[in-house]
Amino acid sequence: MKFKTIAEAFNHYRTSTLEEIECRAAEIKNIVATDATADVDALNIELEGLSQAKQNVQSRAAGGQQNSFNPVAGAGMTFERRASYEATEGDVFNSAEYRSAFMKRLLGRKLNSFEEAAFNRAMTEQRADAYGTSGNVAAVLPTQTLNEVISKARTMGGIMSVCRSFNVPSKIAIPVGTPAAAASWHTEGAAVDSAAPSVATVSFDGYEIMKVLSISVKVQSMSIAAFESYLVEELTNCVMACIADGLVNGTGSSQGTGVLNGISWGDTNALTFHKTNGLKYADVVKVVAALKRGYASGACWAMNNAALYNLFYSMVDSNGRPIFIADPKAEGIGKILGFPVVVDDYLPAETILFGNFNYMGYNLPEGITIEASRESSFKSGRIDYRAMAVADCKPIVEEAFIKLTRSAT
Repeated sequence: MKFKTIAEAFNHYRTSTLEEIECRAAEIKNIVATDATADVDALNIELEGLSQAKQNVQSRAAGGQQNSFNPVAGAGMTFERRASYEATEGDVFNSAEYRSAFMKRLLGRKLNSFEEAAFNRAMTEQRADAYGTSGNVAAVLPTQTLNEVISKARTMGGIMSVCRSFNVPSKIAIPVGTPAAAASWHTEGAAVDSAAPSVATVSFDGYEIMKVLSISVKVQSMSIAAFESYLVEELTNCVMACIADGLVNGTGSSQGTGVLNGISWGDTNALTFHKTNGLKYADVVKVVAALKRGYASGACWAMNNAALYNLFYSMVDSNGRPIFIADPKAEGIGKILGFPVVVDDYLPAETILFGNFNYMGYNLPEGITIEASRESSFKSGRIDYRAMAVADCKPIVEEAFIKLTRSAT
């Protein structure tokens, strides 16, 4: 129920137990943290009433007189005090207050006091200041919303769904463990030298990704939850799709480096199948055999949809058994020789990759920033939203991948 005044809330809870009061306070905190459309003003009134009721219960337990209602300045349970604390401590980009403020700003709505506090604090440590124009302020996508964008991108499949994601500053060398060298036989009494762990390092650069979305001004009438869902969908389809393409085809010049261009392909890791006779079972076995044993655990196949169905779907082994086994129950595509298949339509036709994509990665060091401009809305009736991100991608360990293509001769 909603209370119009603090006194009304206090009178409702004054006979409750301390446990009941604290339980309700926790419920309200959870509502505020998870529901961006919650009536915060009403919840704030209820929390203040709970605070007074709590003091009343504690006073009676201590043997004092039952207090009549008297607002206590500085009571620590009000949501505004809690929100003010959260707006100045911890990761503001991961707070419910900033998330609500971010969406309201894009929709042109008024912020309440604690949302304003969270947004202002975010601006002081803004990772997006460089993108702001004179008339608009660019804001970093809330952490939870960014996670939803990345999660949705991964569910769409492709190499992005199986590679490693980073959120680290650019130009920093990051150690990545590789399969360890095997132990060796030891002669009794002989000294044994210590061996450093086998570690590769990767350093990401920062390249800009930009997309402008023009949306009808009617978007301002959308609920915050509906607008956030729409934003997640659009950012997945533009920013994350750009990274997904870069993971495969990136040239490394003003963009990330893809697996096709970032590896030195040669006789040992770039195999071919006959131009006329086509792909045979023996060719597939050679690819698996070419990958070093340490990378086989977690390895998978990557190809486009046409390659899967034209080259592998009807292929059988020497005993007449199909080598591609569909796996609809596990919501996967299937397996080839026991290794999962990933379909990525950014891969060229008849280019098949086999390897451990845990040694391929992309980096989003500053998240995604969004800036709204209403300058064109007067004539067009549309609002422009500019999405920007700094990102990079590249193979981490070259020997973790094998490529198979049709021979040119």
